[in-house]
Amino acid sequence: MTELESRATKKGLIKEITAVSNQHIKDIRALERRKVRNQTGQFMAEGLQLVAFALEAGWDADILVYAKNIKSHELVQQVAAKVYARGGLILEVSEQVLSKLTHRDNPQHVIGVFRQRYGKLTDLASDLEAAGGDMVVAMEGVKDPGNLGTSIRTSDAVGASALLLIGETTDPFSLEAVRATMGSIFHVPLYRATREEFLSWRKSWPGDIVGTHLKGAVDYRSVKPKDPLMVMMGNEQSGLPDEFAESCDHLVKIPMDGRAESLNLAVSTGITLFRLREGKLGL
Repeated sequence: MTELESRATKKGLIKEITAVSNQHIKDIRALERRKVRNQTGQFMAEGLQLVAFALEAGWDADILVYAKNIKSHELVQQVAAKVYARGGLILEVSEQVLSKLTHRDNPQHVIGVFRQRYGKLTDLASDLEAAGGDMVVAMEGVKDPGNLGTSIRTSDAVGASALLLIGETTDPFSLEAVRATMGSIFHVPLYRATREEFLSWRKSWPGDIVGTHLKGAVDYRSVKPKDPLMVMMGNEQSGLPDEFAESCDHLVKIPMDGRAESLNLAVSTGITLFRLREGKLGL
């Protein structure tokens, strides 16, 4: 157990911290690094509303940090009461300390430290069925945290039941990615797989897979896939690798009339997901 984890197990503690050199603060700041996030299994979420979303969605905060000057705010008190009741560590800090944690001149006044969650790939189909879902988004090799976070947010908005990360992707629990999800990180279950694991598992997927590809022969507006649907997006630079394109039941493209060679990944994900959702609803 790491030092940060052991501190988080002290039930219902409230501490006031004014020094950026405090070990609690150092440990939380260390979560900016992916290596530390992987080691601890924890991540940061900034903002009162984001932390409130997480608690409402059933996520327990290991640590809650808030600015002392807003401790009387009604929602802050409600959030703090929930964290305290669930055994979390609560830190009252100065604006200076918050600025160090977020690297912002005007930092969010509340930060939560949560445990990462990933489902098992082998359980994805059964989890989807149990949840009554019919759509999963798969993203292969995404590099930009903003693109990934926005895609998670869009997946939530369109009603997708899960998001699968394939291969070497950026960390969905990085601070930038979590910010971009606007709280959807707490609503959309995440799964992950290596390329090899996915290609082997793909044979057991009970529905269709629709992949976006520049070589797609079908307009994305005309495809009629079988449920449950998996929508697969490639990375920003090269799109879907050939072996993944070949694993799809349908390869589609988004027609473009202008001079742009391609669309931003998050934009194309949004266009594709909403159109396929409309198609499923017969709109």
